[in-house]
Amino acid sequence: MRPPPPLSTPSSNIPPMTPEQDAVTTVASLMALAARTAPKGKGIDTIEIRVLVKKDLKKLAARLKKLGNDRGIGFFLRDAKNLADSDGCVLIGCRGRETAGLNCGGCGYATCADLTKAAMKMNGPKTMFEGPNCTLRMTDLGIAVGSAVKTAQIHNVDNRIMYSGGVAARDMGLFSRDCTVVYAIPLSATGKNIFFDRPSGH
Repeated sequence: MRPPPPLSTPSSNIPPMTPEQDAVTTVASLMALAARTAPKGKGIDTIEIRVLVKKDLKKLAARLKKLGNDRGIGFFLRDAKNLADSDGCVLIGCRGRETAGLNCGGCGYATCADLTKAAMKMNGPKTMFEGPNCTLRMTDLGIAVGSAVKTAQIHNVDNRIMYSGGVAARDMGLFSRDCTVVYAIPLSATGKNIFFDRPSGH
């Protein structure tokens, strides 16, 4: 009597996820939740969030490596290797030109209308992030990122906040055109934290 066929046949090209990698995927979703529910100025949500798995991380790492080579930024190459070696990544960005309407002056302009006018006139060389940005929106972004990494820490997932990864994500078009600043939080679950003892990069 022949044994019953297996319930599923795993692809020979895709190794099965380890329990640790599966947990990282769950924690990444919890991090996205923490960022979404984090406090925001005047209760207005300008945060955008993306979660990447291993295959997408390879693409992000390749783009970051290209940017590092094109611009001669050594630490982009170091961070690209970290991204490629990670088990997941949470990307958090902000539509920083959606002002809070408080005329606080924190952005360097007297009024929110002045900031908006200045932003519309920006037509210089493309930069990694886009300014000017509303100070309150940038504060919202920082709180959201902090809430996300707090969640990773609670669940023992190694992580690193990366400016560089956010630059690559914007360059790839992973966020809306209005999203002016993005940070990446790669995640790893191994016996040793891959985000420490790294070469300095220049």
